[in-house]
Amino acid sequence: MGKVLVVDDDPALHQVIEGALAREGHALLHAPDAGKGMELLARENIDLAIIDYLMPGMDGLEFLEQARDRRPELKAIMITAVGTPEAVLGALRQKVCDFLVKPFSVADIRAAVRSAIDEHSTPKIEVISAEPHWVQLRVPCALSPVPILQKLLTQLKADLPEDTREAIAYAFREMLNNAIEHGGKLDPTKYVEVLCVLLKRAIIYWIKDPGEGFDPSALEHAAVNNPAGDPFRHVSVRDEKGLRAGGFGILMADQLVDELVYNERRNQVMFVKYL
Repeated sequence: MGKVLVVDDDPALHQVIEGALAREGHALLHAPDAGKGMELLARENIDLAIIDYLMPGMDGLEFLEQARDRRPELKAIMITAVGTPEAVLGALRQKVCDFLVKPFSVADIRAAVRSAIDEHSTPKIEVISAEPHWVQLRVPCALSPVPILQKLLTQLKADLPEDTREAIAYAFREMLNNAIEHGGKLDPTKYVEVLCVLLKRAIIYWIKDPGEGFDPSALEHAAVNNPAGDPFRHVSVRDEKGLRAGGFGILMADQLVDELVYNERRNQVMFVKYL
């Protein structure tokens, strides 16, 4: 359980969040604007801040930037009525734990708060470029940053058809998980490089992991190499190796995107989805 600060100029939203978290055991503090939020942050030991992106005077990103000057490790959830590129990229730079677009459900806010408080620290994603058409990142080799990163990058393409966004999101998540788990060996001191380029007629993702690469024919733990007549052989292999459930990533990604290519060492992958 934790002490949660809600900073928003909409009284109705405070009531929604209060109702959603009433039974979760959290102590809630409410601020109607950024100034009052700063006062509470100065005198209270806040575990998590839930901040509206659009507020009069000082917006949520400005508030979080100033708050982090006082509390560098402050965890934050950003909420917004419209997931504009400015809001998404600002949230990425400010290393938010989650990004919720209104209207969100009670289950959404509960899950976001629970996950944020349970995490030991905020995602340590390094932003190299944050232009809407060119997002370049260094991601630590840990699985915890993957969900928020997937959500933010998918939100940048909110105007695309839902099935297209879902296909891209799935392929990205699986390729990034593979890079972190197999290339980076889940070592958070190592980093995976990620590039997302939005063109007029295509979206390109490039992922580079710090590993030595792999031999595609030796991937017994991947569904792509299951023998004929045994489509789930890789499941038992993964269980024997102590790997997370999955193994369908390469196979599914190849079916969901239009082009999927590796470099010679196979520690870099690029996939393209045409629009």
